[in-house]
Amino acid sequence: MADEELSLIEALQDLAHERKIDEFYIIERLEDSLAKSYERILDLEYDARVTIDRQTGRIYVYELVPVGEPDEETGEYAEFEERDVTPSGVSRIAAQNAKSVISSIVRDAARKGIYEEFSDRVGDLITGTVLQGTPDFTIIKIRDGVEAELPHYDTKRNPSERNERPAGEHYRHNQRLKVLIIDVRDPQSEETRTKGEHARPSIVVSRTHRDLIRRLFEIEVPEIYDGVVEIRSIAREPGVRSKIAVSSREPNLDPVGACVGPKGSRVRMVVEELRNERVDVIQWSDDPAAYIANALSPAKVNSVSVDRDTHHATVVVPDDQLSLAIGKEGQNARLAAHLTGWHIDIKPASFMGDSLIQDEEDAESPESFDDEFCAYVSEDGVRCRNHARPDSKFCGVHAEGDPA
Repeated sequence: MADEELSLIEALQDLAHERKIDEFYIIERLEDSLAKSYERILDLEYDARVTIDRQTGRIYVYELVPVGEPDEETGEYAEFEERDVTPSGVSRIAAQNAKSVISSIVRDAARKGIYEEFSDRVGDLITGTVLQGTPDFTIIKIRDGVEAELPHYDTKRNPSERNERPAGEHYRHNQRLKVLIIDVRDPQSEETRTKGEHARPSIVVSRTHRDLIRRLFEIEVPEIYDGVVEIRSIAREPGVRSKIAVSSREPNLDPVGACVGPKGSRVRMVVEELRNERVDVIQWSDDPAAYIANALSPAKVNSVSVDRDTHHATVVVPDDQLSLAIGKEGQNARLAAHLTGWHIDIKPASFMGDSLIQDEEDAESPESFDDEFCAYVSEDGVRCRNHARPDSKFCGVHAEGDPA
């Protein structure tokens, strides 16, 4: 018995040294686990406490029998008498518990280490390798012993989960991917528990987040990394199309040209990493009208009128540019609105011209009213709203040419 107990403590010490875990922490966790087991095995009336001698490995089991009267408010006892109930074969049961406890400790320690390392790296771009995929998420290997989860749940069926995979993207084993860290689950937190979290990686990554584009441009465009060119806004429909607005701190530097690169080489690298998602780079401006006109690129704009109070903009475009300005299913206009933060109303030049002409005619000619209404006009210039009599221009109130 003594040899078994000594072997157990030596095994725990070796494991603690190998995994760089405090051996006393392992022993304390094992004591707590054994106490719960013996309460059930011995069918104890009261709670149990287990102690393991740190030198010899000898195991003792005590039943905590209450002494005195309980507290009147809480009903809890303040003092207990420890009754020795150590059974025979205690080392065998301890060895069985030790395996599951040690596995749990090692797993928790690993998750805690990952959290401490990566919790400050939320928003960073990392490169990983696809390990395996499930219908709900893909496991990405960052390095040996560190994995990340790229979730692509059906959010209608799982509203508490996420979908961070662009529509149309599918991954193969050993494929290398650039992903953005968006969350690192805290193993100590009880408030942010996720379904099946103990079997899922702590790190959550995304391929749909807008900042993925920001980080990719920082890699490809030295001027952005150095802070000379700044990305002021990003609008994105993942997997389909994005717009970014850029400005320059150097008056003589073209920020759009810097991001596009020679013959489009820089933006092309970003597009390839995004699986051919279209990326429009536009010039940012502090003038809302100019900014909105730029945001509707590649469509040409005739004029932009803005209402700063309502944050509403009316944009007039040539008739042949209307479909380009709106885009397929309204995509270009929608992205421009998200990019600028303005509500944008796009109208063709012909419509605006006809509207102006019609407005002028209505204002100048009272005869523009439908002929079925009375033609009488008062001295104040107000037209009668009554219907005219048959075969007459006037209503029953106003005689022919002679007001009532």
